[in-house]
Amino acid sequence: MLIRRLFYRWQFLAVVVLPLWLVIGWAVFGAGGWSTLGLIITVPATFLALLVISLIVNARPTVRAERAASWTDVGVLGAWHLAIIGTGFYAAVSPMFGVLALVGAVAAFWVSIWQLVADGSRRMRATMAEFERQAAAQGGAGAPGSDAAAGPSPFADGEVIVVHEVRERDAD
Repeated sequence: MLIRRLFYRWQFLAVVVLPLWLVIGWAVFGAGGWSTLGLIITVPATFLALLVISLIVNARPTVRAERAASWTDVGVLGAWHLAIIGTGFYAAVSPMFGVLALVGAVAAFWVSIWQLVADGSRRMRATMAEFERQAAAQGGAGAPGSDAAAGPSPFADGEVIVVHEVRERDAD
């Protein structure tokens, strides 16, 4: 649980730290002029991707309640963050880390969306089960398939109501 809580806090720090690392790595490791153009595109895109995915992860009710990311988040987002860190060294293998970071961003986005939907459906099923349990506890009133949901019938004593409608025609 400690690792998951630390990672929960780290993902919000990573929104600023990892794009900043790309800039610092560019300055320290002496990347060329073309890397400057890549940096102008990559840093804002990395910032936005990290921010959006962190917000999606934080949108899950279980993450907010536990104040901890899931193990799936730790694995997928951790691998993505490591690929971004590897890209910031601007070595001969940096293009490979860049591709891994791009693939990691797409994977992190879809995994976080999948977990958000799964968590929402799990909570909805629990809410509906509780609703049905409470409806059954009230003697079946409102339970699916029971006649008590409609209330007492106005025709319980055999009385019949006839409605006759008469319309006047216009003389035009």
